[in-house]
Amino acid sequence: MMVEARLLHDEERIAGMRQQDAALGLARRLPSLVVAAKEVASSVMHGVHGRRQAGSGETFWQFRPFVAGESITRVDWRRSARDDRYYVREREWESAHTVWLWMDRSPSMAFISALALQSKLDRALVLGLAAADLLVRGGERAGLLGLTRPLATRAIIERFAEVFYTQERKGGGESAELPPAGALAPRTRAVLISDFLSPPADWEACLADLAARGARGHLVMIADPVEETFPFAGHTEFLDVDSGHVMRIGQAERFRDDYIRRLEAHRAAIAGIARAKGWSLAIHRTDRPASEALLALRMQLEAGDDAFPAGVA
Repeated sequence: MMVEARLLHDEERIAGMRQQDAALGLARRLPSLVVAAKEVASSVMHGVHGRRQAGSGETFWQFRPFVAGESITRVDWRRSARDDRYYVREREWESAHTVWLWMDRSPSMAFISALALQSKLDRALVLGLAAADLLVRGGERAGLLGLTRPLATRAIIERFAEVFYTQERKGGGESAELPPAGALAPRTRAVLISDFLSPPADWEACLADLAARGARGHLVMIADPVEETFPFAGHTEFLDVDSGHVMRIGQAERFRDDYIRRLEAHRAAIAGIARAKGWSLAIHRTDRPASEALLALRMQLEAGDDAFPAGVA
C-alpha cells in the first residue's frame, strides 16, 4: 500500500508540474496571441455595422470636441483643462447588449497536430479576443464569463489578455471543461469556444443553466484536422491528457470507421442540445484561417437573436 500511495503521489506531482509548465507556456505565448487577435479582428472589421452611438446610458464612451450651440453644462471641465479646447463626455447608448465570452482552457485544448496552424487552445483564445474587439467596436459590451465584468474599452484585447496572463502566472489557469455555472440575464448573449468533447449530458445541463432566464448564445466547436480524419495506422499509442493514461492498439486503421461514427454522433448530440435552447453551433478546424470562424461568428452576432440558426454551421 505504501508503494501504491507513493506512486500515486508521484503521478499527481508529475501531473501538477506538467500543468504548471503548460500554464507558463501559455503566459509566454499571450503577447503573440494578442497580436494575432488584433490582425484577425482587423481583417474581419470591414463592413461591421455597429450599434454604438451616443445616448443616455451611464457608461462612459468617449470625449469629443464641444460644438458651438451646445449647452455649456455638457462640458467636461477636467478633460478640457488638459488641452486648449473644450470637450464633452459622451456616454453609451443604453440598449447596448452584453456578450459573455468563454474560451475552454482545459488540457484537451492544448492538442495540435502537424496539419494544424495552431493548437486548439491558441485558436480559441485568438478567436475569443478578436471577437471581443469586434463586439466593442460594434457598440456592445464584452465580458469573460466568471472572470470579469462587462467592458466596453477599446483596449479590450489587452485587458482580457492581462486577466489570462495573471491567472497563468499565478498557476491558477482555468482547467474546467465547462463554463462556470449561473443563469445569464435575458438580454445577454454568450459565445462559448471549446472542443466540446465532454459528455453531451454535461453540456445539456450547462446550457440549460446558462439559458434558464432566456439568454441566447453561440457555440464555436474547435477541431484539429487529425481529430476528424483519424489518419493513424499500425501500432499507435493514445494519451489521455486529463488522466495521463495510455491506450496502445495495433492496426489503428481498423478503428477509423467506428471512431468517425462516434464523433458524428457526439457532434449531432451537441447540435441537438444547442438547437433545443435556440443557440447556434459552428465547427471550425485549426487548419483553416481564424478569420473564417470570426467572420461567421460576426454574422451571427450581427443577425441578432431572431436569426439564430438551429443547427450546425
